[in-house]
Amino acid sequence: MYQITEWRKSSYSGEETNCVEVGSGSGVVAVRDTKNRDGGTLVFQPRAWGSFLSALKAGRLG
Repeated sequence: MYQITEWRKSSYSGEETNCVEVGSGSGVVAVRDTKNRDGGTLVFQPRAWGSFLSALKAGRLG
């Protein structure tokens, strides 16, 4: 089992609640919906998360 030690959302979100939060801890990266924090969490290995972010920034996922 994993334990997320810190959750954060993008500073671009401001006071919006229609966004996602990213958390890390115990060798995983987790993503959840800010509107439904108890509704489930997607969990990734850090390397997979890094690959996803790289692809997103490079525009390969649009």
